[in-house]
Amino acid sequence: MALLHIVFGEASVPVLAEAVAMDEKMQGEIRCFEDDLSVGPLFILDTKEGQTGRKQWWEQLSAQPVTQPQQLPGIEETPPAPPEQAAADDDSDAARFKALKTALKEDPELEVWIWAGQNARDVCGYYWLVSQLYDFAGRIHIIYLNNLPFLNDKGAVFYPTHLHQILPKEFLKAKKLARAVSLAEFELDGEEWHRLMNDNAGIRMLEGGKKIKGEATLFYDKELLAQTGKEFVKAWRIVQQVTGKFKYPVMDQFLGWRLKELIKEGKVESRGDLKTIRDFEVKLPGEPAAASDNTATE
Repeated sequence: MALLHIVFGEASVPVLAEAVAMDEKMQGEIRCFEDDLSVGPLFILDTKEGQTGRKQWWEQLSAQPVTQPQQLPGIEETPPAPPEQAAADDDSDAARFKALKTALKEDPELEVWIWAGQNARDVCGYYWLVSQLYDFAGRIHIIYLNNLPFLNDKGAVFYPTHLHQILPKEFLKAKKLARAVSLAEFELDGEEWHRLMNDNAGIRMLEGGKKIKGEATLFYDKELLAQTGKEFVKAWRIVQQVTGKFKYPVMDQFLGWRLKELIKEGKVESRGDLKTIRDFEVKLPGEPAAASDNTATE
């Protein structure tokens, strides 16, 4: 039996690769889908028009054209790959999915293990995949690490939300949870994906289990404003403070974009180059602090 592992986000690849190397029964290729479907527009994403709309949204977020977003949960935002390089590599999720279906058709013995942590990105990615893989029922397996205890590097019990938080040797225990996606799940979870597309919320949050709740794009704006003071502070510090208030990591690039939108609306003042959150500072309008031009927090 051939085995193929699926994860969502590059951060999960190294630890899973180490785990696979430890167990010959887990030997198989690891494929990673990059798009974080927990944020941004999903409306009619199963059409060319919807895919174009989502690509344009990512371009707006990054302030430059990109073929595929490259952001890891809880990790500092990084500039996307040049569009010409991405196009040359054909490194989009659409291309990855096409290759996945081709592999499943060419090898009837191939089984797929979808690994998902307890976070909206992984769960949304699972819904997206399952909605398109009904023809391969019986060969698609899910390993959902939902509210499960693991040991950290100090031997203490903790409850990870993302795969990259888990030690490689701990994955060997998790493999026992692999089970085939049932026909009922293909139907119900496929319907859930279509609900998410039709809701077209700005962001999607995990409420528990596999329940996803949509919120407006400006959901985090109130907290961003609350963390912004009367003196200029580096934008990345504001983002860090907001992220620390939530159970699940919030995408840095998304919060940076929301800060820029608040600047456009005149709700926040800025100085510096509005590129990444490391490049500019923000404060509330009016009443500048004394000598703020020389005392910005680094």
